Amino acid sequence: MSLNLRLPRADGTSEDYRLVGNPIARPATRPNFNRIAYAAAHVVSDPLRDTTPWSKPAIDWDATMAFRHHLWNLGFKIAEAMDTAQRGMGLDWASAQELIRRSLAEARTVPGADLACGAGTDQLDPADTRSLDDVIKAYETQIGFIEQHGGRAVMMASRALARVAKSPDDYLRVYNHILGQTREKVVLHWLGDMFDPQLAGYWGGGTFQDALETVLDIIGDNRDKVEGIKISLLDSASEVALRDRLPDGVLCFTGDDFNYAELIESDGRKYSHALLGIFDAVAPSASKALAALAAGDTATFRGVIEPTVPLSRKIFEAPTQYYKAGVVFLAWLNGHQSHFTMPGGMQSARGLLHYTDIFRLADQADVLDKPELAVSRMKKFLAVLGQ
Repeated sequence: MSLNLRLPRADGTSEDYRLVGNPIARPATRPNFNRIAYAAAHVVSDPLRDTTPWSKPAIDWDATMAFRHHLWNLGFKIAEAMDTAQRGMGLDWASAQELIRRSLAEARTVPGADLACGAGTDQLDPADTRSLDDVIKAYETQIGFIEQHGGRAVMMASRALARVAKSPDDYLRVYNHILGQTREKVVLHWLGDMFDPQLAGYWGGGTFQDALETVLDIIGDNRDKVEGIKISLLDSASEVALRDRLPDGVLCFTGDDFNYAELIESDGRKYSHALLGIFDAVAPSASKALAALAAGDTATFRGVIEPTVPLSRKIFEAPTQYYKAGVVFLAWLNGHQSHFTMPGGMQSARGLLHYTDIFRLADQADVLDKPELAVSRMKKFLAVLGQ
């Protein structure tokens, strides 16, 4: 099959494009990393069972679990039921419970597999939340469910808390209460409002520095219960400022899908571990790069990981909360699912030119695992959209 196709351009014309990338070979055995690397994984819709996809999307559990095996085989831990899985944007708490239960059970069948599960308050409508106690009860329910099934929690940022909290003290009250009763260590999650506009003003401060002090107070009060904190602000200077002040033994997990390569490598003093949505989309590349870094081969690390950064910046461009569409688009192009539909119809959140740019950048970053399949599916996608 020819690896040529015609792609539209922003000026209304089109171009002949020929693929140039080389797929990343899979490792013979599961690789070892010297960074903790969580891939935040997406869920696969089942379009044949969808009847009300905006409010009650059906999930293809077999394909969803198969994708988790793909990530485990490449050496990743999984950040389950997080925003990449469309929590609060297509996946409700009832479906998240089923996802968490299934993934924890599946992990027990895979030697060495590991995961942490997102615990939030999304069973609450922020508009109906009246008090901090409502938020506390919602967190208790979700963390209790995860721990009941043998899991560890990532304590996700709460839209409901952002709505009702009046000061940093309110965040301290909620987080100290929850962390004081968890059985396992928890990863905290600092998610910027570029990922979710409803989280504007989180931690109760008007500036980054105000928020940072609140976060450090919470961690300082609960050092024995906090494994680390994921920071997703798409600003490397902010992440370094947090990283430099974390207490010994508390880890920094980069959630910066713009600057992850440099943050994971090191600034010569410290480095970040990873909890990233982009690792869902570029898992073979990230796996090879991290294995090289662990072997002391920084040249290969940079040579493999750096070409994925322009692709990630495109996928996560504003409005950033719609990045899930690009992640699933690549899963479809690479044959991990048979269709390009998403819970809540999220595939419609981006336009044709966005997806065309992703296709080009994925090819140039060696991210298209099955070039002939990718070209065939891209041609069909373009045809559906009138190209």
